[in-house]
Amino acid sequence: MLRVTLRGAGIPTVVLGSGDTLLMGRSPDAALPADDSAVNVTALALPHVAPHVSRLGGEVSVGEEVVRLRWHASTPAQLSSLFDAPGGARRVSLSEGMSALLDEGENQLLIYRGRQTGSGAFVDLVVTLDVEAVQDDAEHVAWTGIPLPAGDDDATAAAPQLERWSREWYVALALTEPWLSGADDYPRPPSNREIYERVLAWRGHAWNLERAQRVDDAIRSVARLAFGPADDPFTSTEGRVQNLRFAVARRIAEIGLVTMTDLQAVLVAQARGNGIRPESTHE
Repeated sequence: MLRVTLRGAGIPTVVLGSGDTLLMGRSPDAALPADDSAVNVTALALPHVAPHVSRLGGEVSVGEEVVRLRWHASTPAQLSSLFDAPGGARRVSLSEGMSALLDEGENQLLIYRGRQTGSGAFVDLVVTLDVEAVQDDAEHVAWTGIPLPAGDDDATAAAPQLERWSREWYVALALTEPWLSGADDYPRPPSNREIYERVLAWRGHAWNLERAQRVDDAIRSVARLAFGPADDPFTSTEGRVQNLRFAVARRIAEIGLVTMTDLQAVLVAQARGNGIRPESTHE
C-alpha cells in the first residue's frame, strides 16, 4: 500500500492512503461529487493562493501501487522529483489536461506565480508530496495540522501579463523565440542587436531598441513580471546579464508570458507587410 504526505509553507499537512483522492486549488470544493458515492475524495483550498490560479488545480489519486497527479488548471506548473536514474532529477512541465505518476520519495509541485504575498506580489507556490510504501495504512489520518482554509468562490482572475503589441512584449518574444520555436539548443540567448533586428523585421519599427541599454531595460522589466520582485534574478543573483537571460527566457516560456500563438501572429503580420497592429498606439 502507499501513503502520501502533502505539505508546504502555510498548508495543512495532509496524509492520504491507497484509495484516497485529493482535489486542490484555489476553491476546489465545487469539483467534489454531488452524492456520497466517492467518500474518499477530499478538497483542499490552498492558502494565500493567487486569484488567477484555477479553482481546481491538481487531483492526486492514490492507488495500491501508483500515485497519479492530474493537472486540471490553466495555470502552468512544474512537477519535479528525485529517483534512482543516471539523469537524477525529473522535471515535467504541466499544462491543462496532463497527468504524471509520482515517484517514491519526495515530489515537488511548483505552481508558477501561484501565491500572493501581503504586498500583492506573486511568488511561486511549492507543494511537497512524499510517497512511501507501507505495510498497513489502515490507520492513516486524513487531515492533520491547522484547519482547512475557507474556499474562494470568486471567479478566476487573469494572470498578470505583458500588454500585447507593446515594446516589452516584442522584446520578450524576440528573447524567447528559440524556446518557442523548438530551437532551445541555441548556443546562447539572443544578443541585444539580434533582439533589435528581430523586432525591426517583425514590426517595421523598433522604438529605440537600437540602443542596447533600452533592450536591457525591457528585459529587466519583463523579468520582474515573470519572477516577481522577490525572485527577480537581476536583483537577487550576481552574474553577467548575458548568463541570466537563459533563466529569463525559459521562465517566460514556462509561464506563458508569450506563446507560440503570439509568435505565429507576429510572423503572419510580417508576411502581410503589417507588423504593427493597425489599432496600435505604441509608437
